[in-house]
Amino acid sequence: MRIGLLTDGGYPYATGELRLWCERLVRGLPDHEFDVHALVRDPRQERAGLVGLPPQVLRVRTARLWEPVDGGRAHGRRDRRRFAEHFAQLAHSLCDEGAADSFAAGLYGLAELARERGGLCAALRSERAVRILESACRAPGARRGVRDATVTDHLAFARALEQALRPLSLDWYGAGGPADDREAEDGWEGARAGGLAAADICHATTAGAAALPGLLAKRFFGTPLLVTEYGVGLRAHYLATDGAREDALRGPVRALLAAFHGGLAAEVYRAAHLVTPGDAHTRRWQERCGADRAKLRTIHPGLAADRFAEVGESDDAGDPDTLVWTGRIEPAKDLVSLLHAFAEIRRRRPGTRLRVVGAPAQGGEAHAYLAHCRTLAAQLFPDEAPGAYAVGENPVSFEEAGGPEAPEPADAYAGAGVAVLSSSVEGFPLSLVEAMLCGRATVSTDVGAVVEVVGGTGLVVPPHNPKALADACLGLLADDDRRRRLGAAARSRALELFTVEQNVAAFRAAYLDVLSHSPGRPAPRAPGAPLPFAGAAEAGVPVRWAGPAARETVGAGAGSRDV
Repeated sequence: MRIGLLTDGGYPYATGELRLWCERLVRGLPDHEFDVHALVRDPRQERAGLVGLPPQVLRVRTARLWEPVDGGRAHGRRDRRRFAEHFAQLAHSLCDEGAADSFAAGLYGLAELARERGGLCAALRSERAVRILESACRAPGARRGVRDATVTDHLAFARALEQALRPLSLDWYGAGGPADDREAEDGWEGARAGGLAAADICHATTAGAAALPGLLAKRFFGTPLLVTEYGVGLRAHYLATDGAREDALRGPVRALLAAFHGGLAAEVYRAAHLVTPGDAHTRRWQERCGADRAKLRTIHPGLAADRFAEVGESDDAGDPDTLVWTGRIEPAKDLVSLLHAFAEIRRRRPGTRLRVVGAPAQGGEAHAYLAHCRTLAAQLFPDEAPGAYAVGENPVSFEEAGGPEAPEPADAYAGAGVAVLSSSVEGFPLSLVEAMLCGRATVSTDVGAVVEVVGGTGLVVPPHNPKALADACLGLLADDDRRRRLGAAARSRALELFTVEQNVAAFRAAYLDVLSHSPGRPAPRAPGAPLPFAGAAEAGVPVRWAGPAARETVGAGAGSRDV
């Protein structure tokens, strides 16, 4: 079958989130065809170029979201009235909690206008849009958070909304769109053959902007929609507009953006045929946002187990006097609590060492937090200043992943007896799975999907509790047999649940399940292109269905045959 893979800020480019997962999925399903439709938000990502694409990727289409996608086309009088009607529905749903049902009507009305006439980007930036938004914020029943919005707030939200709705104006939706000529220029006879109408399934990698094209493909062509979320996208939007940030927007703008992203997520979950969260933590968020429990199927992320086989299958259980922490160095990882816990560990077991192996710091906040952790380590161990990147006699070493001591993730775990995760906030802990594949006993804080990943193969303590973290680590460091048993159990669990092979097999089954429960529909294609699932499956079975003398005609594509 042909899959329309919808991505946002990642695959098929060499940088970005979820790139590795998408690449493994596509390469793991060589019996399917993929059309990749990518939303790109940063010109630097496009300049970095594409990853190497396998032959099953037939087509890559990108949308540069840093610039309007409709060329500034303006509407005529009738279309302006039509825009005002649909935008008023959308704005009313964002300002009034009791009008949430009008979100879908406004969204799809704007999408149909963009498909037929174009000009949506210019209309959303117009004075008319700002006046409609101002009226909705001041209408009776408007939520308290938006009543005090100023003209500046309306302008700021209108800009943000126009950027969020740019996927509605793309020429990905087949015939009738404002930019269908581009398809013909690419060598396709008939514009619809190259759009999402040609997909058997649309697979969106988030329930946010990437799912918008999938929503429209379902509405325009009946294409089934599958949505995967490895992490809570809606929560990320809330954090991105956090009032504690120096560059945060004002309260009314944050309230309107939260209402928009919440409404979009709810509509995506409602319209999707299947939603696949990566863990129970994400699943609970999706249920709170309106996802039907019957549509949810957890599919855990998968790691390449062969990268950790040498360490995991060896008899060496690691140095019983060494702890290792790996990940991105940021405040959510709570390295401060880990350093305080290690001070207690060092007091009770003087020969213990801690290796902090972090990814290269990105951004000012990460650099500042790393500097803070180095300073704290120097204060806690004044007679033994921590090293910069080399592992020596210092009790704490800060190393960079990919450096001489840990060129591969498995190398970071090879010399350690216990792997530690100290996060205060966590989604799906991939570093924990890496440690489990290496056969290492783990001590983790009870956040995110940690308990779901660890099961009974590691120790879990409350977050923000250095004493509990220290006690758990000391208990494992002092008991070699227990560490070996837990490490072996952890590896067995990871191999069963968290491998690339398991992940790909689950999505292969999910694709077949979605298609089998979707109503049949004609699939518009370029002339001469194959039509998967165009004929009944039993048409190719060389058997007689009734007695020896029975003859029956079964449809097979455009013709028929006797069996």
